[in-house]
Amino acid sequence: MSAWFSGTVAANGIKTTVEVASVSDVKWTPLNPLRGDKGPKAATLWGDRAGAGPTGFLVKFVDGFSSPPHIHNVTYRGVVITGLVHNDDPDAAKMWMPSGSFWTQPAGEVHITAAKGRINLAYIEIDVAPYLVLPAEEAFDGGERPINVDASNIVWINPPGLPASDKGPKVTFLWGRPQDGRLSGAFIKLPVGFKSELHGDGALLRSVVIQGQISHQQSSGSDVEKLEPGSYFGSEGDVAHRLACDRGADCILYVRNTGKLYVIPAQLPK
Repeated sequence: MSAWFSGTVAANGIKTTVEVASVSDVKWTPLNPLRGDKGPKAATLWGDRAGAGPTGFLVKFVDGFSSPPHIHNVTYRGVVITGLVHNDDPDAAKMWMPSGSFWTQPAGEVHITAAKGRINLAYIEIDVAPYLVLPAEEAFDGGERPINVDASNIVWINPPGLPASDKGPKVTFLWGRPQDGRLSGAFIKLPVGFKSELHGDGALLRSVVIQGQISHQQSSGSDVEKLEPGSYFGSEGDVAHRLACDRGADCILYVRNTGKLYVIPAQLPK
């Protein structure tokens, strides 16, 4: 199986869609074509940035990057994967957010984005495309306010339905409501060596590796993919993603899901 996979598999006679993408094989293009090579690079993980629906993509910054004041036509959510990112009003003091931090940027609000570190990578998600970079002179107030959550301020809890354990998985709900038919986003933390199944209520699930190395298996008997930070897997339908946190520090996943989210202890084949 290649590092990029998109196809259908049968689960109990019902076809489901599964996607897997390794960060090493994504295709990078300018985030803002008007700035060319001087600006950040972007790589789409799912959806279409130039289309009309929701989409998720990676953004890569050079060390020392700092944008001019600007706005976006749509609200976006961001997660720092590697390096340090600052995103705030042009006159705000720098608040460098490390890996595992989460922020939102409201449509129409003037801000700057800066990055520092040898490798700077973030995941960006929008609910309505296209994603445009526009001049600060076109600013407007859509009634939303920004959120900046440093990784040190993340509050981890036990996943609903699992017994409390210092050695088990943890979750933090970032936005939305993990209820039937509702869209939400969360971080899931898996301890090193922990094996589990991750699935939702059978609707759309999108997940990006934020920290650690994940072994991912899409179905029983299929190949096991090694997914580094920035890699993606997703599904539509009743799919149980078989996961293992391989080595080093704990693994953190960002998960966008419709309905409830389940983390079930399991075993991956050796």
